Amino acid sequence: MNQIAQLLPEANIALNLEATSKKRLFEQIGALFESHSQIARSVVFDSLFARERLGSTGLGQGIAIPHGRIKGLKQAMGAFVRPQQPIPFDSPDGKPVEQVFVLLVPEHATEEHLELLSELAQMFGERSFREQVAMAADAAEVRQVFAAWQPEPL
Repeated sequence: MNQIAQLLPEANIALNLEATSKKRLFEQIGALFESHSQIARSVVFDSLFARERLGSTGLGQGIAIPHGRIKGLKQAMGAFVRPQQPIPFDSPDGKPVEQVFVLLVPEHATEEHLELLSELAQMFGERSFREQVAMAADAAEVRQVFAAWQPEPL
């Protein structure tokens, strides 16, 4: 199993999330982590928003990977969200975001943080992967798409 699937429990997958802006999306993600991982929603929101102020985490192709460092976090955690309607995200291609993978890492996990972001970029860089995730009917199916992904050999 790839690194990303290991940090994405079904409980952290939310489809048809009601959010019309980046701010509202980050609030909802904070609530998700608070209820499933006991991390205060304000801590998650502040971390994601602080990173976003440095530049958009929108990749293009309807994908965003907001990420943040959390003081006291023991290991990286992920969540996947599909908003009910596309959200403007200041992505390089100008397209709104339809799929969001949130990555939270411990405050000092620099190398791991970069490896996970790289793997996510590889995943979402593949059209077939993006399409499979977009078509997945429920959290279990989304989780399966992530678990089945393998990097293409070099």
